[in-house]
Amino acid sequence: MNKKRAMKTAIQGVIKALMDRVMERVLVTDPFIKEEHRAMKPLYAALVPDEIFKGSHFERRFVTPFGNAWQSLAIVAANAGLGQGKASHRIDGLVKSERLRRITEVLNTLEHAQKGTRKVQPDWNAELRYILEGDGEDIPVSVICDVYAQDITKHKCYAFELKAPLPNSDQTKVSKEKLLKLYAMEPLQVDEAYYALPYNPYGRRENYSWSFPARWFNMKEDKVVLIGEEFWEKIGGLGTYKAFIEAVNEIGQVYKDRIYREYLGIEPPPDVYQAKL
Repeated sequence: MNKKRAMKTAIQGVIKALMDRVMERVLVTDPFIKEEHRAMKPLYAALVPDEIFKGSHFERRFVTPFGNAWQSLAIVAANAGLGQGKASHRIDGLVKSERLRRITEVLNTLEHAQKGTRKVQPDWNAELRYILEGDGEDIPVSVICDVYAQDITKHKCYAFELKAPLPNSDQTKVSKEKLLKLYAMEPLQVDEAYYALPYNPYGRRENYSWSFPARWFNMKEDKVVLIGEEFWEKIGGLGTYKAFIEAVNEIGQVYKDRIYREYLGIEPPPDVYQAKL
């Protein structure tokens, strides 16, 4: 229990630091100035209330830095759960030349449908099996994974390609290539490697329907894909996802109040706390 409480506190520390920087920016260093907005976009200002664009001003300054915070949150979970976590960790190993060629072939087949044929659907198990049948000379290969975690009790190593919940196609292609190379190394340098999303905006895994990563992974069935709770429990152990949810929801109340009162200049509506993760 104390371990999970410590993890929850550490998660809130990461989010607080991020939110405090965002609030400093939108309130002090880069505030929304309605006179400037009206001068630069008179047509928009004539048709749409200033408050709409004030909200967009905040969103742009929040979304990008929060996208970079997932790694920090994952490292917190790994340190408190498995034992040790690192961001942007380099893994060196040897991959046979024919395996490298087959990795390129698999990716090209998924990206470009052959003329007169149906588009090939991703199938991680079949693809990896085909790649591992390749032989040839050993080629040195380096992979920099988003998050690297070590289970200090079981002496296992894990690599994660951690992306925002709605990743684009190019990001996912790069991640798949990295994972295939990690699993093609001989000897293996990690025990397990995954393509991970921190939460599922569609609710249940079988309902995940963002099309871009589906070009490269079967998001509903590939075992190499972890979404939401699956990821947090893997990197931090049982109870990690619950600690993450509680941490976000608790701190969300504080910052919603501040954003309404300090940034928008209005009182929070009665149902403001009903929206939770």
